[in-house]
Amino acid sequence: MADLKLRFISALILGPLVLLIAWRGGEAFFALALLGCALFLKEWLAIVGARPAGLPALAGFATLLTVAGLIYTGHELWALAALAAGAGLSILSARAGKTGFWTAEGILYSSLALGALMLLRRGSEGELHIFFLLAVVWVTDVAAYFTGRKLGGPKLWPRVSPKKTWSGAIGGLIFGALGGLGVVAVLGQGGTLSWFAFGLAVSAVSQGGDLLESAIKRRFGVKDSGRLIPGHGGIMDRIDGLVAAAIFAVLCGLLFGGSLADPMSGIGFQ
Repeated sequence: MADLKLRFISALILGPLVLLIAWRGGEAFFALALLGCALFLKEWLAIVGARPAGLPALAGFATLLTVAGLIYTGHELWALAALAAGAGLSILSARAGKTGFWTAEGILYSSLALGALMLLRRGSEGELHIFFLLAVVWVTDVAAYFTGRKLGGPKLWPRVSPKKTWSGAIGGLIFGALGGLGVVAVLGQGGTLSWFAFGLAVSAVSQGGDLLESAIKRRFGVKDSGRLIPGHGGIMDRIDGLVAAAIFAVLCGLLFGGSLADPMSGIGFQ
């Protein structure tokens, strides 16, 4: 209960702040996304055993700054080249060892997440898309926790995350999609069934991102990615589902016909 109270207080303070910055958009949101992804990468590097001041780590942070700058100035293709170069440099500087490969994966993942979040908010109807994403991910997380505690039942993947249950995953899936649908309704969008289906997919990927982080922590014998947020652990513990969902949403937008400069223009459910 004490841990739950801490989680609630932290969410009560940070949640409205994030929503306000997401609503304002622009440089404030880009700075928040950059900060979040930089902290995500920092904790990833700590988990995999990379030296925080080593060349691979410095290449990662430089890559994030470069990607942010290139996307901000409208050079999306160069941003893709920059993240590929940063990941490659980290492997070379670590002499292709295991740490180098894990570092490169962290650089790619955090850079793709940063680019996805920036493109989501910057594009046409960016407010709709970023609030939809936040609603699905946040409601999924909360609903999965409480549904799983209430109903219990078979474990989802006990070897990776012993506490997660199938009931929690299904509850998170349904309520997460409904949370996204609530945003769509408030902002006056049509295409209810399509948005609900999209919300189910985003919720599933969000939970997959959570499981991915759990698998990495278990692989390296780490319980929490950090202690930055009281009751939640590190920033990686808090946004693991969000970064996966953001990348997935942008990929869906591109598959549906969106451009690299505005990928979510392909998501126009009516």
